[in-house]
Amino acid sequence: MLIFDLDYIRQHLTNNQEKKVDTNGNEFIELSKVPYRWTHGATDLSLGDGLLVYSIIHYMRAKVCVCLGSGGGFIPRIMTQARIDLHDSHIFEGNRDYNWGDIGATYLVDASNGVGGNTDWVNEDSFFRKTFFPRVILETTENAYYNFFVKEDIKIDYLHIDAGHTYEDVKQDFDLYSKLLSPNGIISIHDTDESFEKELIVTDEIKKDDHQEITNGPSKLVKELSDDSDWEIFNFFNNGIFKTKPASTGLTILQRCKK
Repeated sequence: MLIFDLDYIRQHLTNNQEKKVDTNGNEFIELSKVPYRWTHGATDLSLGDGLLVYSIIHYMRAKVCVCLGSGGGFIPRIMTQARIDLHDSHIFEGNRDYNWGDIGATYLVDASNGVGGNTDWVNEDSFFRKTFFPRVILETTENAYYNFFVKEDIKIDYLHIDAGHTYEDVKQDFDLYSKLLSPNGIISIHDTDESFEKELIVTDEIKKDDHQEITNGPSKLVKELSDDSDWEIFNFFNNGIFKTKPASTGLTILQRCKK
């Protein structure tokens, strides 16, 4: 007996669903891989580093979750699922509405301009948006910060940074959005494992996602922050543990040190 429902993971979190009709006129559901899930080490039956994100949100009771950049909506799904599960396990109380009730909200910020990867969820009828109801902000992260988050005085419990990958882009996202963290807020930065690209085995799934080489912006910022006494930092790198199995491109978790 597994602690997770593998069918649910496969049908909702690591794949998209689309209704199809066969040659006999019978409807069926076709599953397609969530784009870029492989960068998280996720497969049909494994959440990869999404399990870390889920666990932290669940453990820290994070209500306001913000994802900067997401080609396939993988991490925002995890964010929403964790919040829903907190309600269903009687930790969160009140209205269970995905984004307008008492369980907080998942915000997804992405300019959807093709830089660094493509998005497949811009259409409001996409499986991701109809199933997980994220609050989508189609803007650059800088514009969204000033025009939405600052104006609305939003405090963030969990922030995931995965937008522009140059050092300048990642540093700007970190410097801006870290100002909005709640007292116990957590930040995760994706693609921080420099070793991943050197040992990458390019599969058909990776080719389909039009893989672009991961730049060292995220890892450079993390190294810089390692010398900053204001932050506690932990790197989760599993690349190379099993050389023939999917691995994450690296996830780094940060929390401001308690004074």
